[in-house]
Amino acid sequence: MTLTDQQPAQTPAPRRGRRIGSVEVLAGLLVVVVLLRGPITAAVSAPALQTWMTVFVSVMIQAMPFLVFGVALSAVIAVFVPASFFAKALPRHPVLAVPTAGIAGVVLPGCECASVPVAGALIRRGVTPAAAFAFLLASPAINPIVLVSTAVAFPGQPRMVLARAVASLVVACLMGWLWQVFGKGDWLRMPSRAHLDGMARWPAFWTSVRHDVLHAGGFLVVGAAAAAVVAVVVPKSWLQQLSANPVVAVVALGLLAVILSICSEADAFVAASLTQFSLTARLAFLVVGPMVDLKLFAMQAGILGRGFALRFAPATFVLAVTVSAIVGAVIW
Repeated sequence: MTLTDQQPAQTPAPRRGRRIGSVEVLAGLLVVVVLLRGPITAAVSAPALQTWMTVFVSVMIQAMPFLVFGVALSAVIAVFVPASFFAKALPRHPVLAVPTAGIAGVVLPGCECASVPVAGALIRRGVTPAAAFAFLLASPAINPIVLVSTAVAFPGQPRMVLARAVASLVVACLMGWLWQVFGKGDWLRMPSRAHLDGMARWPAFWTSVRHDVLHAGGFLVVGAAAAAVVAVVVPKSWLQQLSANPVVAVVALGLLAVILSICSEADAFVAASLTQFSLTARLAFLVVGPMVDLKLFAMQAGILGRGFALRFAPATFVLAVTVSAIVGAVIW
């Protein structure tokens, strides 16, 4: 028997079918658009859809720059800042670390879209979650840009600026302390950063930025779309009826802030336009908005876990509305 007879016969490898890639999908979509251009044009020209597109695009345009800023800062914290820095910068006791982190939000200009990835990075670097969540809530509400925009939107009413700063900082600290007492670590489901281990600093930085932009950006799109849908469905005439009752008005504007999902740098101008509501009700709008809205809830669910968002967001809303009513009653 020869050597060739001892070797088994080789069977040709089966050919794999051609996989459908992004180019094929895009080409198919273009064909569908061309074939259905008539119905699509009629649908796009509908007033309701135009309103939806306006709200969706405005939310995305407002939020995306701050989202990019937030994930870049998150990557800096994750890659360049040693964990020992936070151990020295924050008090060891959580009771003192919470207000310290909340006050630190004053020095960081950004909105809620930036604070979520930063809070996640702080937790991964060893900061106690209670302090990170206090920063998450305080940073978009009491930073200098937000306070200046509030002063411009409410000229001659410095009490509105003071009320917003005080109420927002109180809510942020209370939520941090509540998490320290009642929060559980298994509620958090943050994305792993094991793929960054062993990488050089700059490659790890860009890898972290790309990962967070894609991850958080997807949830931002979902939240912006949900805000646009609700903005189209809810009739404006309901707001006029709700403003007649002071208690209902505070809750109603808190819910409106959740629905509209306006960036904290611009929400003061919307609140100033709601002249049929009291100043206390508009304060609730300004306090709730940077802490709880549809896009923020979606981002919290994506970065910190759905179990966390389902518990943290409702508790924050109740506390924000309550504190706003108390602060408003004291100041005005």
